[in-house]
Formats: sequence, C-alpha cells, structure tokens
Amino acid sequence: MSRVHKIIASCFGIGHLKGGGTVAAAACCGALLLMPAGIDNGVMLLLSLIITDIGVWSASGVEGEWGKDSSRVVIDEVAGMCISVLFIPLTWVTIAVAFILFRAFDILKPLYIRRLEAVPGGWGVMLDDLAAGIYANIVMQIFVRYML
Repeated sequence: MSRVHKIIASCFGIGHLKGGGTVAAAACCGALLLMPAGIDNGVMLLLSLIITDIGVWSASGVEGEWGKDSSRVVIDEVAGMCISVLFIPLTWVTIAVAFILFRAFDILKPLYIRRLEAVPGGWGVMLDDLAAGIYANIVMQIFVRYML
C-alpha cells in the first residue's frame, strides 16, 4: 500500500488519534475559518469535489491493509464537513453549527445513511459522510435563511 494513501486517508496522521473523525472535522473547521471572506461558492464546491475524489482514491488504497472503513480513515469527515457548509456564509457561528450538525448526522446515521456504508470500496467509506454533510447543509440552509 502506498504511503501516500495512508497520509491522505488519515489526513496527515489525524486518523491515528483518539476521536480522529471529530478532530479531522474540527481541523477542517479551522481551515474554513482561515478562508477569505466571501469565498466563491464555485471554489468551495470544487474543493469539496476534489477532496471527495482524493478521499475515494485513498480510502480504496488503504482498505486492503486497514480494513473496510477503518477509523484511521478521516478524509471522509473532511469531505462531509466541506459539504455541510456549501453555499453558506463562512462565519464562526455557521461553521460551529454546521460542525455540530454534521457530527450528529455522521454519528447517528439517520435516514438511510448507514446503508451507504455497504457500498464497496472507497465510495462506501465516503458516501455516508457525504450524506451526513448534505443533511447538515439542508438544515444549515434553513438556519441561515430564518435564524440569522
């Protein structure tokens, strides 16, 4: 297995920490806070798609050694977190609420999210987190429009 797959899938080793999924999502939040104000939605969408594509590739690459959907693979949390803030103004409040929502959907796996884990390979690793990010984003769209 390629060392590159391990580095990417674990987000530079975050996946080896206790609670790596939460740590990776929180690190993503930190990176999002450093984004320029008013970053273009197209850029965020492209970034999310690139992270997803690289995540599928890397998760597939480590599956033989680490097993199916290893806790060491946390690139899926980063992709899901990015999806949760698509088309949302990036402020510390929106990022914090999106983080809470994303982690709740990712951990609880409601509304058929759990079934997505059965998809083989890297897609099975990524899809449940992408769905959690989509559900979080739907709630965020409502939150931003009616609560802020």
